[in-house]
Amino acid sequence: MALVYGWSTVLILMFAFSLILALFLKFTTMTESTLQWTTLVLGLFTLFIGGFMSGAKGKEKGWLLGLLTGLGFFLIVILFQYLGYSQGMTLQQSLYQLAYVVAALFGGALGVNLSSNAK
Repeated sequence: MALVYGWSTVLILMFAFSLILALFLKFTTMTESTLQWTTLVLGLFTLFIGGFMSGAKGKEKGWLLGLLTGLGFFLIVILFQYLGYSQGMTLQQSLYQLAYVVAALFGGALGVNLSSNAK
């Protein structure tokens, strides 16, 4: 059940940030290079928060819950890219995905520790 909270958080934040970035692209002079770094930072933040939520709801083994949250996201991205676009992952995309999984892992570990300290 904790993983569902984490994945739901990730999906909701991704949709919200996508809408915000689309509005920025439409109404500002944001460039592609700025967009690339912005999406990387927002993705790391989103996966960290998703892992944090998984860890906080699970209350134990936060690193594992965060890892599974990140791996679930990774699996969704791979399936979407491969089945939807018939393309494999590039090395750069793989490194980004690894960073996302690590961010979720750290978020899960921190989520367990902060939720257990709140008692």
